[in-house]
Amino acid sequence: MPLRPLNREQSWLFPPTLDELLPENHPARFVAALVDGLDRANWAEVGIDIDGEPLGSPAYHPRGLLSVWLYGFTTGVRSSRKLEAACRDQIPYLWLTGWQHPDHNTLWRFYGEHRGAMRVLLKRTVRTAVAMGLVDLAVQAVDGTKVMANAAKDRTYDAAQLERLLERTEAAIAELEAQNEAGDDAPPPRLPEQLSRAHKLREKVLEAMERVSREEGLERSNLTDEDAELMKSRQGIVAGYNAQAMVAPLDSNKAQASGLLVTAADVVNDPDDHAQLIPMMEQAQDNTGEPAEMTLADAGYHSGANLQACAERDQQVVMPEVQDKALRQPYHKDRFTYDDTTDSYTCPQGQQLRFAGIKQRTARLSMRVYRASGAVCRVCPAFGVCTTDRRQGRALEIGPYEAVLRSHRDWMATDEARDAYRQRKELPEPAFGIIKEQQQARRFLLRGLTNVNAE
Repeated sequence: MPLRPLNREQSWLFPPTLDELLPENHPARFVAALVDGLDRANWAEVGIDIDGEPLGSPAYHPRGLLSVWLYGFTTGVRSSRKLEAACRDQIPYLWLTGWQHPDHNTLWRFYGEHRGAMRVLLKRTVRTAVAMGLVDLAVQAVDGTKVMANAAKDRTYDAAQLERLLERTEAAIAELEAQNEAGDDAPPPRLPEQLSRAHKLREKVLEAMERVSREEGLERSNLTDEDAELMKSRQGIVAGYNAQAMVAPLDSNKAQASGLLVTAADVVNDPDDHAQLIPMMEQAQDNTGEPAEMTLADAGYHSGANLQACAERDQQVVMPEVQDKALRQPYHKDRFTYDDTTDSYTCPQGQQLRFAGIKQRTARLSMRVYRASGAVCRVCPAFGVCTTDRRQGRALEIGPYEAVLRSHRDWMATDEARDAYRQRKELPEPAFGIIKEQQQARRFLLRGLTNVNAE
């Protein structure tokens, strides 16, 4: 077949408009529609004056700068230098800026000043989708994923390691100072680079030691990013953060396609998920304007306190327990029947366990202890399976959330709960996959909890 002519010096017969260069269904147009739809009140929420100053050199319009950052995050470009390059040679960015070329300093200053307030844009996009009927709030699912910090895990030290590092640093400083003081030469006007680095390291170590000793519950500190914590991920132990997301499905009837929408997002430096369930449910309700009918969560969020809070909020939650295997044991405490008239429990063998006292598990958690007779338990056919305590017999520790825990276990045993829970993997996990793989967000670029939360 014949070949098409190739001419890199071809001139335009009719110069195209900038708008003709971008397809009608291009994602950059959605970003522009969102930004152009912001009114003065919305811009004020982000802390941006869209009128500019009457004097001075003309500045880039905030609409263009915000569009560049939003489209950059959407396509996995989060570096100001890469965005600068994209604004020079990529059609979508040239269209968003009106063929202007902001440099990386301009882009970074804009992002640095306003990134913390840009969270209002998440709420606006979610509310817009809900108002259009695109979001199916019959179900939502929450999950967490570990995202690496902009810091190496071997820069994380506990108190003892910090002491040893300080000793080595002090010795290195003393040796370097002795080398610089030897001979009759005049002292240098500035510290040598190697000695300067050692002094800075000592300052960081001292700050980390003070922080570890000052903050209750803090066992270690990272010298590069003091807020990053060691966390277990699929890549092993990393210095990172725990990113949380609440995800709801799109209504395929109105959205014309299946899809997902993140209705709430947060980043914490607590590796544990338990404390994140209620804040994420509250944020999702605030962003959408209404509570979801059902929330799905994995066993990492399960606790009596969370179930009690969900019951008080009158929100249904589908959430398995970590001790699912223990629940199948024939003498699990759920097999014991409570009698409120005598404040006692009856075991599966028909023996009575009476109230024996209060046991303080933690400063905030006390347990009611019920105990059987050791003499009765020793001759029971279930001895050795139910208990091995020959002297005191079987004991039950009953916490303040026992009723709501038992009620939730009964609910989780139903077909409705099991069918609902099967949807969980179809919601947050694909969203995290898109964010990490397509949007290149396996590692934060910024440091500090406040900054990575904005990022």
